[in-house]
Amino acid sequence: MAAEQKRPASVAADLKRLTGFSDGVMAVPMTILVLEIKIPTSPDISALVPLIPIFFVYALSFLQIGLYVNNHHYLLRAAKYGSSAIMWSNLVFLFFLSLLPFVTGWMGEHFTSPWTTALFGVDALCAGIAYNWLQRAVMATRDTQSVTAAGLSADVKGIASLVLYTIAIPLAFINHLISDVIYVAIAVMWIIPDSRIERLLRAE
Repeated sequence: MAAEQKRPASVAADLKRLTGFSDGVMAVPMTILVLEIKIPTSPDISALVPLIPIFFVYALSFLQIGLYVNNHHYLLRAAKYGSSAIMWSNLVFLFFLSLLPFVTGWMGEHFTSPWTTALFGVDALCAGIAYNWLQRAVMATRDTQSVTAAGLSADVKGIASLVLYTIAIPLAFINHLISDVIYVAIAVMWIIPDSRIERLLRAE
């Protein structure tokens, strides 16, 4: 809170506007995702069996976006001011996140295909790279000697996620289930929100 109080009112308002815009954009793919699950024409419970792969990919994508929403909120709080790098990296990040309903639907319909599994990983990797860019843009607004800047640079989980996505994409052409397991492992790794930013802001 102290970090926020030191900001000029106009700067705080700009960052709040950017956060609100981002939250709104991220809410759209979360809503669209469920539309990929078609209602069965049959009332028999067995009609749900073909939907299991689609539901699996839907749940994974929903979790990914939800985790980004949580961490994105904390990340923008760490910015001292809004810069062009923050706005552009945030826009690129939102672009790849908005593609999730498409790659999710395609992968759900063709769950065993290496191409759909790989494309899902490519989109997730691009979103992760853009988020890393956004994180560096936020870090650039702070004193390089500050506790928060030092903490932001130590993004172990973020780098590990990018490495795992890079590994999972080619593995989809060997066995798509290996890639699926890696995608789930990355999501599980992020279930505990990245609270280091909040801790660092309090410490600073």
